[in-house]
Amino acid sequence: MPVTLLGASEIRALAAELDVTPTKKLGQNFVVDANSVRRIVQVAKVQRGESVVEVGPGLGSLTLAVLEAGASVTAVEIDHRLAARLPETARAHGVADDALRVIDADALRITHLPGEPTVLVANLPYNVSVPVILHFLETFPAIERGVVMVQAEVGERLAAPPGSKIYGAPSVKAAWYGQWRLAGTVSRQVFWPVPNVDSVLVAFTRDARLRGSEIERLRTFQIVDAAFQQRRKMLRQAVAAVLGGSAAAASEILERAGVDPTARGEQLAVEDFLAIARAA
Repeated sequence: MPVTLLGASEIRALAAELDVTPTKKLGQNFVVDANSVRRIVQVAKVQRGESVVEVGPGLGSLTLAVLEAGASVTAVEIDHRLAARLPETARAHGVADDALRVIDADALRITHLPGEPTVLVANLPYNVSVPVILHFLETFPAIERGVVMVQAEVGERLAAPPGSKIYGAPSVKAAWYGQWRLAGTVSRQVFWPVPNVDSVLVAFTRDARLRGSEIERLRTFQIVDAAFQQRRKMLRQAVAAVLGGSAAAASEILERAGVDPTARGEQLAVEDFLAIARAA
């Protein structure tokens, strides 16, 4: 029996059955278009036999599309009602019991995933998208690539290169783990309810080169946060509090790292911030 996908009317019926009203608090905008979820699976290059982790499966639209491709899914869902119902929905749509695991938990708190998934897919709400992505890449090194659907502003920031006006701390921290690119826009009309913001797909591939140790990562991220909290200031001033306590001490460390003390954070790549951390 082939796996079948959810349609818009079935999604609304499921929500009514569970007394689920999509809320802004949880950022619940359910995808009701089968072509859109299949597109996410294609962009993520999900292959038969792969292990995929999905964050926030909701009623199961994207989950079923991943399962249709022949992958197994570990789905992390914070809403107890949705987590409890998803296996039943999957069985009704032709999914074998061993192909889907559902974890009823907050994605930001989870520290173990069965099956060591290598692919991440998600439709993430604006308020938690960056923290969830960074948490999963930090906590689960087996994740090699993935695609996330996020608010356009967030996606553009994640994929922004140094020198861009929207390049910031999320851009640098995401780049620590690998390469990011915008992989397409998403119509507001594929969601229920229709959101008042635009969405994009962002694809990433983990860089096989290890950026640095965990201590170096924490130190680098601390410097990144300081640089962008006062992004209009020169680096020697912006990072003084975390590099020696004075602009003069910070300048000395920056020069040792090969970084111009009069530069601004938005001009630096992740490698530059790591060099500063190592010189400190």
